[in-house]
Amino acid sequence: MSTEQADVKLAPELEKYIQHWKKQPGNLIMVLHRVQGHYGYVPRAVAFQVADLLKIPLAQVYGVLTFYHFFKLKRPGKFKIAVCMGTACYLKGGDDLIQELEEILGVGLNVVTPDGLFSVEAVRCLGCCGLAPVLAVNGTMHGNLKKEDVADLVAHYRAQA
Repeated sequence: MSTEQADVKLAPELEKYIQHWKKQPGNLIMVLHRVQGHYGYVPRAVAFQVADLLKIPLAQVYGVLTFYHFFKLKRPGKFKIAVCMGTACYLKGGDDLIQELEEILGVGLNVVTPDGLFSVEAVRCLGCCGLAPVLAVNGTMHGNLKKEDVADLVAHYRAQA
């Protein structure tokens, strides 16, 4: 476990939330969503604490974390780029957007850039088929993109850092 993750403690408001929902059936997914909303991912040390507070096996926590694609076990980049690979986006160049991002950022999918600014993931659908191809940066949609637009988009977010 990295030193960074070993030092992560469950935030008091999350502990209070878990205590409140502890006895509710089906609480694990709800708790993990709240944890990820707070940290941006589910730190390993926090997963241990969640298991302890809910009095469930750690394997059950990790079973949920690894089954659902939504949950992240590593800290994402400051700018989380989600490239739509739904049918419309794929057919109109979604894969080209991913290749261009990999070239510009120097990392592949599901990897954080060394400066911690960017992470890229391919997602099933962003629900903006009429704007295909689409990518989202921290939830902000960018549509009707061409491969040539990617460098300017990355530069725009890099300037915000």
